[in-house]
Amino acid sequence: MIYLELLLGFLRVGCFTFGGGYAAIPLIRDVVLSYGWLTEERLTYMIAVSEGTPGPIMINLATYVGSSQAGFLGAVLATFSVVFPSFCVILLILILLKNLLQNPNVKAVLAGMQPCVVGIIMATGAFMTLKSLRTGGVLDVRSVVIALILGVLVIWGKKLIKRNLSAIQLILLSAVMGILFYGIG
Repeated sequence: MIYLELLLGFLRVGCFTFGGGYAAIPLIRDVVLSYGWLTEERLTYMIAVSEGTPGPIMINLATYVGSSQAGFLGAVLATFSVVFPSFCVILLILILLKNLLQNPNVKAVLAGMQPCVVGIIMATGAFMTLKSLRTGGVLDVRSVVIALILGVLVIWGKKLIKRNLSAIQLILLSAVMGILFYGIG
């Protein structure tokens, strides 16, 4: 019986939640409290834990509640139930978009939007870079040097080291330079 309740309860959450995980919290609360799976206090703690763990909050909550009520199978069932409606909607959209993306007018609109998206990303990157180079309104020379070194490695990395640096390598390199330039504090 608990499996059917988990299936129906979290299927309802998955079907009627719009606006993301935080928008799902009131519906999850209603379902969880109506079935008596958790107390209000324990649910509040689980929301806090779900916010602090990787993954969408709605899936984390469903997995926890399913696990606490019916073990591993309950966790799988609750997680599947909360994800399945969104999966079906996305699948339907992909099927409809496949034909729509063949339309020459849609192709033209998307082609025209690409430079705009690149520009927005570049403007955001430039803004964040300029903001991060300042400390208390003053240009931080150490930040400028780190940014220049990373910029040179990105632009000329292939010529200097015979391959492109991955984002992870750049992050690790910037962390090492931060330790060297700023010291461990």
